[in-house]
Amino acid sequence: DLSDAGSEEFDHEAGKKRFTPVVYHLKEWVQGNHKVERKVGDDKGGTMRLGAYDAILSEGSKVAEVYGTTNIEERHRHRYEVDMKFREALEKKGLIFSGLSPDGRLPEIVEVKDHPWFIGVQFHPELKSKPFEPHPLFKDFVRAAKDVSRLV
Repeated sequence: DLSDAGSEEFDHEAGKKRFTPVVYHLKEWVQGNHKVERKVGDDKGGTMRLGAYDAILSEGSKVAEVYGTTNIEERHRHRYEVDMKFREALEKKGLIFSGLSPDGRLPEIVEVKDHPWFIGVQFHPELKSKPFEPHPLFKDFVRAAKDVSRLV
């Protein structure tokens, strides 16, 4: 039961746990061949996972279909992440972890099962989008919206 799910982003200043931190302050990750470690109290800019990172998409997932591949690279700028220890509980409720970091430790993309288009990403697709060459996720979102629209 995750009825009290929340984020450490809103809890660490209060000093006491008011909810289950399903979203936590990312303290370590792999960048290239190096392990990066950060603490909550570090300089704010220094605590971020910044730059381009690879992700592995699940075969048969909506995002693998959108990208046309199972290996992608996207740009990041964040310090909070969904805690993978809650993966099983979230998947039982219909959330699909369809994109992961190459080491499988960080969720990059989630989808909602049986939804026309519910994709959540940890990265910033707008940073790889151009006026006449939109990001594949934006293009597919517009396509899906048109498909379910009663007005078009």
